[in-house]
Amino acid sequence: MQSRMHPKYYLSQDIFDREQVKIFRKVWLFAGLASLLPENNSFITRKIAGIPVVIQNFKGEIKAFENVCLHRSAPLQQGFYGRRALVCPYHAWSYDATGMVKSIPDCDTIYRFSNEEKQSLKLREFALKQLGSLLFINLSSEPMPFEEQFNPGFVALMKNAANAFDTEVMVTTWHGKFNWKLVYENLRDFNHVKFLHAKSLAAVADFPFHAANQVDLALTPLSDTSVAGLRKAMRPFSFGGPEGEVDPIRHVPWLDMVERWGTQDAYFNWLAYPNLHIACGNGGYSFTIEHHIPVAPDRTDIEIYFVTAKKKKPYAASSQVLLSNLHYSKKILDEDIGMLEQIQSVLHDDAPIPNQGAYESTNRQIERWYTTLMEIEHEI
Repeated sequence: MQSRMHPKYYLSQDIFDREQVKIFRKVWLFAGLASLLPENNSFITRKIAGIPVVIQNFKGEIKAFENVCLHRSAPLQQGFYGRRALVCPYHAWSYDATGMVKSIPDCDTIYRFSNEEKQSLKLREFALKQLGSLLFINLSSEPMPFEEQFNPGFVALMKNAANAFDTEVMVTTWHGKFNWKLVYENLRDFNHVKFLHAKSLAAVADFPFHAANQVDLALTPLSDTSVAGLRKAMRPFSFGGPEGEVDPIRHVPWLDMVERWGTQDAYFNWLAYPNLHIACGNGGYSFTIEHHIPVAPDRTDIEIYFVTAKKKKPYAASSQVLLSNLHYSKKILDEDIGMLEQIQSVLHDDAPIPNQGAYESTNRQIERWYTTLMEIEHEI
């Protein structure tokens, strides 16, 4: 089977729909930050693989439910985040922390549901996993073990970093005109930094790399296409740690106001396949969290969270620190997004297949896995 990606995988609505079912409704996905749910009844809403989701704090316990009232299918919670009880604004049906209907106004006189009918009214609940401030969700009725998707070393490193996040967050969203897979191919390609980001990221960081000796492996068919085999092959797609060398960190006053994560002057990257990228370009003082949300074959929303390491104590300029982080990240993201949109704009069914080099073996292995999954009948 050809491992290099045919343009149809970036263009076809049918394949996009298959992805939503075979990947995004089966694997663990980043869904948001627990720091946005600090109090009882705090909530965030998501739309994941076409399914509306509400993630809510119930007296310190965070739960995830389908964000659809069981009466007339109205959204229970609206807006990106907020704080209110889990009550439908349409007819005031309310739900408890288990997703069971708690109250239906005038139930006996208007609805006349039997006790058995009322006891059957329960929202669909989704599995949720918290690593520090990071929240992951799985939409499957039989979710795979979290450790089956992510290896223990990666989980421990990601949790360790996420425990260092401050609770003050700045969030923004870019609406990209490209297929979601392009952004991950770009994130695994350090060779582009010195060219595309010559005056931005490359001016302060260097990303040494070498050509891996796995090209032939990436071009051979997967030997095990069972569910277990596909899951095992997916685990190495998520990795993280120090991946770049940064210039000596210039001291600015706010650095003294936070508890630095670690001591290594390095550029850190974490990639949690298929929808999360965390970057730290200043050796543990602040973090940029990218949440990639497939919207259509040629549309991807990039939701960005900016956080510093935990504050030693509150300080007046903290919001300005996050805003300056946003502006710096925007410059780099604009360069990436602009290029990815240009790539998407020239794709067509007869476009040439990419001619990738040895250093791109990881991308080629992922493409091999992905194309195999898309073309077989079963799911992971």
